[in-house]
Amino acid sequence: MRVSVIGGSSVSSATAAVAEDLGTTLANRGHAVVCGGLGGVMEAVCRGAREAGGETIGILPTDRRADANPHVTVPIATGMGHARNALVVMNGDAAVAVDGSHGTLSEIGMALAQGRPVAGLDTHDAAGVEAVETPVEAVDYVEDAVR
Repeated sequence: MRVSVIGGSSVSSATAAVAEDLGTTLANRGHAVVCGGLGGVMEAVCRGAREAGGETIGILPTDRRADANPHVTVPIATGMGHARNALVVMNGDAAVAVDGSHGTLSEIGMALAQGRPVAGLDTHDAAGVEAVETPVEAVDYVEDAVR
């Protein structure tokens, strides 16, 4: 399964650690990570997934594949800016939101509008988002919801 991981581009070290653990958990269970390909949550989740041997797909807002964080295995340049957020969630079977601000909120809305299950780790309190406490709970939720 592909799981879109959405979240803040600038995060605390504690939030980065949660995202990295999420990436490790996803990869260990055989899932690919789809994200926006830049820093913050995106870089941390990719780092965790790559260290566990997983695939990471970064859908970039810029027109340069080289802008991807160093842990992205498949960079996709779009040149679309924030409009690429729709592509991030459309390319996952489910989504996990970690922290985040306005961009994350827009991705949550798009994921829900497309019928994707969304787990939330310390993120927006929105109808349809399953609030969870740990990366393992997040992965458990999206796996069960997609089955």
